[in-house]
Order: sequence, then structure tokens, then C-alpha cells
Amino acid sequence: MTTRFLTGITPSGIPHLGNYAGAIRPSVRSQSGSDVDNFYFLADLHSLIKSQNPAQTQQSTLEIAATWIACGLDTDKATFYRQSDIPEIPQLSWLLTCVTGKGLLNRAHAYKAAVDKNAEAGLDPDADVTAGLFMYPVLMAADIMMFKAHKVPVGRDQVQHIEMARDMAASFNHIYGHGQELLVPPEAVVDEHVATLPGLDGRKMSKSYGNTIPLFTPREQLRKLIMGIATDSRMPGEPKESEGSAIFQIYQAFATEQETASMQQAFEAGIAWGDAKQQLFEHIDAELSPMRAVFDELVADPAKIETILLQGAEKARAVATPYLAELKKAVGLRDLRTALIAVPATDKAADSVPQIKQYRESDGQFYFKLATAKGELLLQSKAYASGRDAGAAVKSLKLDGVQALDALQAQLQAYERTPELLQALDALVATHAQD
Repeated sequence: MTTRFLTGITPSGIPHLGNYAGAIRPSVRSQSGSDVDNFYFLADLHSLIKSQNPAQTQQSTLEIAATWIACGLDTDKATFYRQSDIPEIPQLSWLLTCVTGKGLLNRAHAYKAAVDKNAEAGLDPDADVTAGLFMYPVLMAADIMMFKAHKVPVGRDQVQHIEMARDMAASFNHIYGHGQELLVPPEAVVDEHVATLPGLDGRKMSKSYGNTIPLFTPREQLRKLIMGIATDSRMPGEPKESEGSAIFQIYQAFATEQETASMQQAFEAGIAWGDAKQQLFEHIDAELSPMRAVFDELVADPAKIETILLQGAEKARAVATPYLAELKKAVGLRDLRTALIAVPATDKAADSVPQIKQYRESDGQFYFKLATAKGELLLQSKAYASGRDAGAAVKSLKLDGVQALDALQAQLQAYERTPELLQALDALVATHAQD
């Protein structure tokens, strides 16, 4: 079976070394598997949430596309496209909007962070919060499920959005599927060993800190930036600590194990900071120099990039167009000349079965939630340090229902003791007993 991976890339300025080591390079290296089908897209619609500068949006799209191609993305094998070139995506986003509870979106991290920030400032909770920010998880779910993606590589901060996409798929399939899986629930893929590089000041390399090394900065500018990396005051000949050293960590991301071991010995022997920085520069430049040349050529030829993206959109729409037609037919957006399609009789007992789900959040903690068959949240747990403890709580609810609810009150962060909750717990116990 072929596994389809989908990766979204938001065009927001020139990528830096941290983006390259943590996302671009590992993604490009993993694209050649015979049992893997890769979709990569430029999330230009998402970028409008943060940037309303048209020239910047256009330039960033050009530069990000050129970056991925220069770094080795094979556009003949992979499907590489611009999000805004696929009109089926926003159409699917609307179909999902109509089956997604507002309560689910209220819990999205980005929206909650904006509301909390406003509350601290004494402002209206939704001050400066756009509908785009609020609806971001729905559009992201449409991006993923439009192409029946099985796996979505994300950072821990995006895991919640994949869980929300799964909830939307469950609601859509419940309402319109009648036993069929119309939408494929995606799975998050989190690389626990992803490279996180320090920046010029030793903190995590980030545009928000202004401490980045742009990926394809000219050679002499690259040398100047590397020579400016912060170090301590130890003199040549004095042993130096590799742990916590920005120079050593960045070097390790671009060197072989043998070269890294050699640099470790040099640190212990008291290598001068200037010599260590020079070696770091030479390693980085040796890897980036050929790609920098390709990048410069591509940026100077926007027509070539545009052709590549339009060809990618054609490939993507060959999947999206017939699939959206299938989904529209399922919801009743059909040719009026066709015969009416009767809705199959449903099993009301099955429709009432609640869903209890255990999952891991971006903070590394474990949680569980109980929802109705239609996805309406009834109960939300607090954080558990281990999956075993969260699983034990879930098991107790399945076995003891309301009695377990009383015992778990201290571990619940959101619930109301409504008749719907009590009925759901009874149904959960009955279903578990049958299993």
C-alpha cells in the first residue's frame, strides 16, 4: 500500500538554517521511497492571516518555491503546488465548516492565545482576531483531507490541528457517510529528533528573535554572520564546552559523525573561537553553495517557477476535482436532473454511541475527551504525565461511567453534569460491556 504524505509550507520570508536542517533537508531526503506518495504545497492562503502585504506575499511565494526546488525537491515525482491554485480546497473547507462545532474551534491554541493576550490587556476577547485566524484549523483540515493524506509531518505545536481534522472527518463521515469513510482521518507524524539550531545569540534560531542566518545569503555575508555568533571569553588553548555551544550545535547539523567527533576533541584541546567559526563556515558553505547557485537562477526566472507550480496544480486537481464532486454529491449538491438518492435508514442506537478519545498534545502531555457521536464535546480532561495514567482513567469511565466521573473530578478541566453527559456515560458503559 502506498502511503501519502502531505506537507504544507507557509511562504513567510526567506528560510534560515534552522528551517533547512529541521524541515527542508529531512523532507527532501525522505521523498524517494517507492511506497510513498508526497504532496507539498505553498500555503499562500494561510499566509494572508498574518500578512496583508501583497508584494511580500508574492515575493515570499517565489522565494520559498525556489528554496525547496534548489534544495532537491523532485517536482517530477512529488506533487508540488500552490494552495490558491486549487479552488476545491476552499470549497471543501466550507463543507467542513458546516459540520464543525464552534466549541471545537474555540479550543484551538492560536485562537486561545489571542483571546488570553487580549484578556491580559483588558481588551475585548476578540479584539483584532480575524475570522481567518479562527477558521485556520478548518482550512488546514481541508488542505489535508482534499488529497486523502494518511500522514502529515508536523511539529508538536500543530498536533492539535491534526486531531481537530480527525474530529471533522468523524463528524462528516457520521452525517454523510452512512457507513462509508468519505474523508480519510489523517495521522500526525512528529519527528522527535528534528534538528533545532541555535541562532546568533544562542537562543533558538527564529525570525521572531531576529537571530537567524538566512539560508541562501551570499557567501561573504554568510561568513560575516557566522563570525558574529556569540561565544564566551575563553582564550585559545583553554578547553571549551561543546554542550550548549551554538557553534558546535550548528556544526554538528552539517558534519559527519567523524567530523563531529574531531570537532569535539578540538574543543577539549582549546581551539580558538575564530578557528572553530571558520571551520563551521566552510562546512555550511560547502553544502549550500551549489544550492545557492540554483536558487539565484530560479529567483531570477519567475516564469520557470510559475510553470512548475501550474504543472503541480494540474496534477493536484486531477485528484481534487473528482473527489470534491464525490463529496458534493454526498451532501446533496447534485445535478437536479439525477434521480433523488434516498438516505439509508440509520441505526439510532449506533448514532447515540459517544466517542472517547485519548491523545497527546503539543506540550507532550496526555489527555482524553468524551464527545457525542456528532462530535459535540461533553468532557475534557486535564493533563496526564503518562499515557498509561490517561488510559487508566479512560478505562474507568468505560467500566464505571458516572461513578468514575465522581472519582475523576479533580482531573477534569471542562465538563457540565448535564443529562446528555450522563446518558453518554451510560451508553459508553453499555457499549464497552458488549465489546
